[in-house]
Amino acid sequence: MNTLIDRLAKLFSISDVVHQRPNLAFVTTPMENTIHLITHLRDRESFSLFVMLSCVDWIEDNQFQLTYVLNNPTEKIDVGIRCFINRDSATMESAHYLWKQVATYQRELKEMYGIDFPGSPRVDESFILEGWDNIPPMRRDFDTKKYSEETFFPRERPQSNDPAQYMKSKLYPDE
Repeated sequence: MNTLIDRLAKLFSISDVVHQRPNLAFVTTPMENTIHLITHLRDRESFSLFVMLSCVDWIEDNQFQLTYVLNNPTEKIDVGIRCFINRDSATMESAHYLWKQVATYQRELKEMYGIDFPGSPRVDESFILEGWDNIPPMRRDFDTKKYSEETFFPRERPQSNDPAQYMKSKLYPDE
């Protein structure tokens, strides 16, 4: 794993390396290098399997962290490629042409976080939230409580029982 990371560090601007376990490492690279690094890993380093694409909202830093996880089945190792993009202009180059399933992840991130992936198939179509007209719900500045209060009618909360006392009254009603 270390020799792979050393090779990647010479070719790409890697600013941070975290070895999660012996067969899993995460590297951080600038947004501009991310797709080139992923392509290199697929075409030159035998990372033939795309595992997932995830997002973290670092609202304090006004950034999103995208993490692409790839697998090399021959070596049985995984690499996570992290990059940061600005929340205000959340746009990232698409990787859908490398693996078809990337487009599904990109559609979800567009809908849930508002990150645009220009050129990705069907990225602007509703995926889960049909008819949604609020800010993307996974952004940390989305107010879930306010949305619920404005959208749904108020209901009385059900009576709460102490489970031990409730079961005792059901099992031994005469005591």
